[in-house]
Amino acid sequence: MIVTVEPFANLTASGKEALYKTLREEFDRVCELKLKLNMARGKPGKEQLDLVSDILTVLTDPADCVSDGLDVRNYGELSGLPAAKVMFADILGCKPENCFIGGSASLQLMYDLIAKAYTHGLKNSPRPWSQEPKVKWLCPAPGYDRHFGVSGSFGMEMIPVPMGPEGPDMDLIEELVKDPAVKGVWCVPKYSNPQGIVYSEQTVARFAALKPAAPDFALMWDNAYCVHEVFGDYLPFPDILSLCAEAGNPDMVYEFASTSKITFPGAGISVLATSEANQAYLQSLLKFQIISYDKVNQLRHVRFLRNKAHTIEVMKMHAGVLAPKFSCVLETLKREIGPLGLATWEEPKGGYFISVNTLPGLARRTLELCKQAGVTMTGAGATYPYGKDPADSNIRIAPSYPALEELRQAIEIFCLCLKLAALEKEI
Repeated sequence: MIVTVEPFANLTASGKEALYKTLREEFDRVCELKLKLNMARGKPGKEQLDLVSDILTVLTDPADCVSDGLDVRNYGELSGLPAAKVMFADILGCKPENCFIGGSASLQLMYDLIAKAYTHGLKNSPRPWSQEPKVKWLCPAPGYDRHFGVSGSFGMEMIPVPMGPEGPDMDLIEELVKDPAVKGVWCVPKYSNPQGIVYSEQTVARFAALKPAAPDFALMWDNAYCVHEVFGDYLPFPDILSLCAEAGNPDMVYEFASTSKITFPGAGISVLATSEANQAYLQSLLKFQIISYDKVNQLRHVRFLRNKAHTIEVMKMHAGVLAPKFSCVLETLKREIGPLGLATWEEPKGGYFISVNTLPGLARRTLELCKQAGVTMTGAGATYPYGKDPADSNIRIAPSYPALEELRQAIEIFCLCLKLAALEKEI
């Protein structure tokens, strides 16, 4: 791969044209290889899945299928196994009675909560949201595309909120929640998707102390990466449920997490943690929908993960796989793009993504070129509500799935495509 160290702004017009011709020839050679490389989604790679495959054999005998006197193979326990509640409460720092244990996807719990708000309303709703003249939702951006997809699927008016180094712009959020039509906000508070930002203690405290005009405002606290360090030791994080209770907002917060990137994304368990009053209300609706989620799988996870301390040890094994991949991406960006001033990026300590901000107007074209060269990435604009990045700048890189050598090849091609996109605007 051709390394370019001279900022494009320093090149003459003929120098830019010559460099473009050289890079384009390299691009054409790459296209001829007909590669199929994927940096689109935050999926664990095979090596990570193999690390945790002992979970498949922790239940080997019918006698193993009893937990706290309950036969997990049978009906019952709508809110989940008590042992699974204890495990998640330990991980999140809340109380077992705050926890509802779901299936493999926390996203399903989030979607279902919003659906219940529309059909029945939340506990403190004056009416179902479907009867509201307008529902508005706050969307810190760049953010998680599937969050925005949920809001969009219900026809909410999505309001972007800029992200900073300590989290969302809280001055703006505190102003926006004065509108009673604003019903909630999406948050990924630790190692945010895609930037890897950890909300500061002040930001978390300000969220807990919000005074929304809507009595049923929902603080959707997607703590997806609560134990997902890549570099360094486990980073403790405040318990949002207790902070909200102390601030007089016990029913405002709904916290979500799962084992999707701890064990198997397609066969894990999830949790919704919220006040006991919210739990009672939601379960009064859920009892007509489901008898219980898969308690055999819940017990399998309890036996394998045990508690927070052991879960952190499991995550250290994952970090041993992920750290070289994150380093590969960051080092390549620093070498190939850093001297050129074409983009900036975060250097996250955990989570699953690296967020790159190109110069304005380059993201979409860069990803078009990547696609032509056989590199699949999350689409341009996906990290913003309605898929519209106002600067056409943000690109989310997911390093986890490819093998290291494939990843190295993919990120080098990405850098090549970014250079070409930039030069196309120059010549």
